[in-house]
Amino acid sequence: MEELLPDAEAEPAGEAEQSGAPVEVDGDIFLDFSSEADEHLSAAESTLLALETNPTDAELLNTLFRSFHTIKGAAGFLNLEDITRVAHVIEDVLDSARKGQLILTPAITDVILASIDLLKELLGKVEKQLEAGAVVPQDVSAFLARVRAAGKGEAPNLAAEVSQPTAPADGATAEPKRREQQHVRVDTEKLDQLVNVVGELVIAQTQVGQSPDVVGSSNQKLSKDISQLMKTSGDLQEIAMALRMVPIRATFERMARMVRDLGRKCGKQVEFNMRGEDTELDKNVVEEIVDPLTHMVRNSMDHGVESAEERRAAGKPEKGQVVLEACHKSGHVVIELSDDGKGIDRDKVFKKAVERGLVSAESELSDAEVFNLIFHPGLSTADKITDVSGRGVGMDVVRRNIEQLRGRVEVHSELGKGSVFTIKLPLTLAIIDGMVIGVGEERYILPLTSIISSLRPQPEQISTVLKKGEMVRVQDELFPLVRLHERFEVKPRHTDPCSALVALIEAEGNRCCLMVDELVGLQQVVIKGLDEELRQDPCLAGCAILGDGRVGLILDANGLVENAHGKNKGAWEKTYQQAS
Repeated sequence: MEELLPDAEAEPAGEAEQSGAPVEVDGDIFLDFSSEADEHLSAAESTLLALETNPTDAELLNTLFRSFHTIKGAAGFLNLEDITRVAHVIEDVLDSARKGQLILTPAITDVILASIDLLKELLGKVEKQLEAGAVVPQDVSAFLARVRAAGKGEAPNLAAEVSQPTAPADGATAEPKRREQQHVRVDTEKLDQLVNVVGELVIAQTQVGQSPDVVGSSNQKLSKDISQLMKTSGDLQEIAMALRMVPIRATFERMARMVRDLGRKCGKQVEFNMRGEDTELDKNVVEEIVDPLTHMVRNSMDHGVESAEERRAAGKPEKGQVVLEACHKSGHVVIELSDDGKGIDRDKVFKKAVERGLVSAESELSDAEVFNLIFHPGLSTADKITDVSGRGVGMDVVRRNIEQLRGRVEVHSELGKGSVFTIKLPLTLAIIDGMVIGVGEERYILPLTSIISSLRPQPEQISTVLKKGEMVRVQDELFPLVRLHERFEVKPRHTDPCSALVALIEAEGNRCCLMVDELVGLQQVVIKGLDEELRQDPCLAGCAILGDGRVGLILDANGLVENAHGKNKGAWEKTYQQAS
């Protein structure tokens, strides 16, 4: 193979020998450059992965070349020698490929991916050094030498660990010319402040609209003005929330890189497809969904997709399929991860669950209930432990993190054909659709996603079970009863469950019943934080100002269910002992 790089003297003047001396870098200009470089690198990573499946696509190759060329030029302007040298090296590699002198083999692709990871690392170091006051170029000579070694066919191990790329630009940036600026970068803290202020406005508008003086007024002009105020504040709230919405594309592209790297590491041929990557959701949700998706993708690559030999023996194509898809549905975002691998062995999962004491051998569970058992800590059906997965410490994290986002995860699998993991998430974490419930004079908000049903129980449905306490029988199943007035030390209107109402709620596959005085109604509320003492209570997720001006506590379904099953009773008691 022809050498990847020209001799060292062909590098830009003054860069063949790196000085290592501190350089002056304009902080404001660097921040703009760093942001644009991140976009170029993320776009380059996506383009490179696309080139692996279309290695003869000249336009993709040109786009990739221009990304590194742009980074090299801007870094040179800022005297960032290390970044300039790395970008220049890869630019030469890609130029050779454009001229037909070099084929982008998987080994060369590994080299370029490693350079992307290195450039991101160098950008991060410069940012930290700017805060300290002095920017010292890093020595990248060893990396350049390894790139040259790869060009001679020595194929050194340059494969980076699974990377964590930053958000890409919308589409690969292809033109070196700077276009007219159409975007303004805004600190996310300012966006959060805007949403909070708009939330206060909506609360104030609701209070005015529900005021007895307004409701009972015969002044038609006043009523018309109030209606217009409600419409305008509603529009403003929609716009403010839209500012927090970002495409999930960057997260999906991170998973694409992971599938590619894990496929190489595990020796599996896998084709990754993503759909609906422009689906938008709250930026905080996008940030928090990365870890659950990472665990799920690793699990799919390790346990789901088979090796080429296994797939041939099963009559499948040698190349496995992993698909990540997102869409909006009924006010939520639905994310599906599917593969055409071996699927989940229902009997094996059930046997492991019996061995761990999670269920009895006589239990009659549906397929969905059995598959749901894989989310219990430590339950793994892997025959061997690898450094990818297999210890049973990932899927429990998946469910816990998703439910902390007020979402749900479901599994459907068919042995020998594959699995589908479905995640349902709220569009935003700033606003919640809740059911306002009353206990005495107090008001609480229960997230709608956690409510299964409500009922007024009959005497025969209430019983006391040894070591478990009060239980409610719902559809032939017993669930622990949580008396909210006892949990929060308030005076109720009803002490008899048969006179009160009971709400059946679910979290992490477990259920319990909440005893309340009344269901006040549905309301969309803006979530507020709690003070330090109340934050310690695992049964509370926040608070909100209701339409009548009262403050309602937002209940944490997961904390309530765990409390009902005795898992966090100590934490709750400690919180209220401190408060009193």
